[in-house]
Amino acid sequence: MKTSLFSRLPFRRMLTVCAGVALVMTLASCALTRPILREITVRRAIMVKPAEGGEIPLYVWQGNRVPGQLSVRVDLSDQKAYIFKDRENVGWTYVATGRSGHDTPVGTFHVQEKIVDKRSNKYGVIRDADGDVVHSNATNGVHRIPSGGRFVGAPMPYWMRLTGSGVGMHAGPIPNPGQPASHGCIRMPLAMAETLFQNVNVGTPVTITP
Repeated sequence: MKTSLFSRLPFRRMLTVCAGVALVMTLASCALTRPILREITVRRAIMVKPAEGGEIPLYVWQGNRVPGQLSVRVDLSDQKAYIFKDRENVGWTYVATGRSGHDTPVGTFHVQEKIVDKRSNKYGVIRDADGDVVHSNATNGVHRIPSGGRFVGAPMPYWMRLTGSGVGMHAGPIPNPGQPASHGCIRMPLAMAETLFQNVNVGTPVTITP
C-alpha cells in the first residue's frame, strides 16, 4: 500500500521543526522593539482623551514610568505633537498651530520659560467700564479700549515659551482636530498640556517640522 508524503516520519519531523522555529522567530521579533505610538494603541494607554463625540482620540500618554531625556516633535502637516524619552515614543497629542497669516515657525527650539497661569499680552478681549466684553477677538494696541475699559489677555495655561517673539506651547481649544486654529502658538488639550508641562524642563528641545 502506498504511503502519502505527509505520513512519512522524516517529513513530518521536518515540518514540526520548521513550525517551531517559525514560532520562536515570530515571538522574538514581537519583543524586539516597542512600536511608535499610533491611534491603535489607545486601548492600552494610561491617559486618553476622546474628542467631541468620542470617536477621535485627542491624545495618548504612556510616559509616566519611562526613563530618558524628553524631547518633542511638532508636525504641522498632521497637526500632532509626538513626545519622546530618549528615542522611545511615549505619547502624542493633537495640536492646533497657527492658521494662515499667523504661521507657527519651523525649526529646532528649546523651552525658555514655564508659567502655570499665563495670559497673552497681545490677544484677548476688551471690556468696558462695566466689565462687559465689547470686543471678543481683540489685539492689544490695535483695537480701541473705551474710557474706563481694559484689555484682558487670553488665558494660556501651562505656558512653555519657545521663542522671544511670543510663540509657545500651552493649553487651548482644538476646535477641529487636524486643522490649524491659533495665532501662532501650539495649543494642546488641557490635561496633556499639564502633563507635558510637568515633564519638560527649561532647555527641553522642541522640533517643529512643516
